[in-house]
Amino acid sequence: MEGREVIASGNAYLGIEFGSTRIKGVLIDSSAKVLAMGSHEWENQLKDGIWTYSMEAITTGLQDCYSDLLKNVKEQYDIAITRLRGMGVSAMMHGYLAFNEKDELLTEFRTWRNTITEEAANELSKEFSFNIPQRWSVAHLYQAILNKEEHVKDVAFFTTLAGYIHWKLTGNKVLGIGDASGMFPIDSTLKDYHENMMKQFDVLAKQHGFEKSIADLLPKVLVAGENAGTLTEEGAKLLDVTGQLQAGCAVCPPEGDAGTGMTATNSVRVKTGNVSAGTSVFAMVVLEKALKTYHQEIDMVTTPSGEAVAMVHCNNCTSDLNAWVQLFCQFSEAMGVEVDKNKAYTVLFEKALQADADGGGLLSYNYFSGESITGFDEGRPIFARAQNANFNLANFMRVHLFTALGALKIGLDILLKDEGVSIDTMYGHGGFFKTPVVGQRIMAAAMNAPVATMTTAGEGGPWGMAVLAAYMMEAEGESLADYLSNHIFCGEEIHVEEPKEDDVKGFDEFLKTYKNGLEIEKAAVKTMK
Repeated sequence: MEGREVIASGNAYLGIEFGSTRIKGVLIDSSAKVLAMGSHEWENQLKDGIWTYSMEAITTGLQDCYSDLLKNVKEQYDIAITRLRGMGVSAMMHGYLAFNEKDELLTEFRTWRNTITEEAANELSKEFSFNIPQRWSVAHLYQAILNKEEHVKDVAFFTTLAGYIHWKLTGNKVLGIGDASGMFPIDSTLKDYHENMMKQFDVLAKQHGFEKSIADLLPKVLVAGENAGTLTEEGAKLLDVTGQLQAGCAVCPPEGDAGTGMTATNSVRVKTGNVSAGTSVFAMVVLEKALKTYHQEIDMVTTPSGEAVAMVHCNNCTSDLNAWVQLFCQFSEAMGVEVDKNKAYTVLFEKALQADADGGGLLSYNYFSGESITGFDEGRPIFARAQNANFNLANFMRVHLFTALGALKIGLDILLKDEGVSIDTMYGHGGFFKTPVVGQRIMAAAMNAPVATMTTAGEGGPWGMAVLAAYMMEAEGESLADYLSNHIFCGEEIHVEEPKEDDVKGFDEFLKTYKNGLEIEKAAVKTMK
């Protein structure tokens, strides 16, 4: 069917994702073709030392995003949306939204951005022998217990942002397993919260006067493909202030942005993964088996269908690289030569492929902010070299591409070398890969694994969420991995860069210099204020 007919007949799927700065809605047909989009810009606020979004901002943002989608549908097709075949909501993971027995919010929404749970995260990680990052929901709850916060005695339910919105649209207190894995550890064999760890938590919490069982407070876990409820009359009115949208469409399990990112890059199958490299960088790998031990550098989450995923997240990636490219552009302009910025990136990135494999002994740190993997609460971008280093443009660019992935490689080496994790293909996306071949080759060198990019990418997380809604209604017994490969990405043009032996050895040599030079970065943080 043509787009207009799909929408008019109520056969479109809607995905809405709440990102940190933008709420975006994507409408697709059953083949995942984008029919229309809408968006709403928003920002978090620092209130009494807590990074938060108000409940009013959440509701207004949802409605404005959907109104913008309606506007675009009207402009493109001259019709309104009255029915949907399916929909789903996703959002940035983790955080803390706590409610009492009357479903009243007990405290301000605490987002993933807050770093106020160090004591709780450390204690839980030690007790569970499982890494619990500060941003996880259970860390927020346990820290509130340790702090003896007044609201704790009244907690009857807590959830994530996606779980909250889904609850308001459907009346169901459920969560997709990927998002749930950022609340509390998941047992991938059971596709549910880890039973022993819940018991351990209860024992710990009871020592501090908290008598409730955490199993009674968490949302129910669902996996991709399950029906998580239907859009209620109240939910339809909440979403569409015009009142044109009918209730009754199926709603899939709400997910986190990690799960929708995996879906949008076709990286939910075991031994695949995706790496997103832009201002920050993170890599996710779907595991064949559990890790031998827990590592503070590795976050454990799951795919939307429940397979275990190891994630390495770093705060810094391309910001310093971008600053250097900008400097070269300023030099060109000072010489009277106008330079197209895209061409500058291409020329400078490609120059890196002409460099010494190890970057010629140059050293750079791209730390605009702290980097937990290497133990920094603050950062200073710096460049250094020995007198005998091979200082030329090619090596300069190669080292800045290497260092953009330096902290990430330390985390990846734990997975690939210490844990022996095997990867068939990593899918790359983000600005680091915009120049053809170069970013892929550098990433392949860091991972010693093939790195693929897609010629036509989807619309990111909200598109992935809409695809999960379509999977719920369209798949006939297929796994999510097979559904994506057979129906969504089957015609996708993919470019793969295999790791080259010299590149891999060169990156390993650079990393030795990178690790040894961390004392330089420490001195920079201490002395450069």
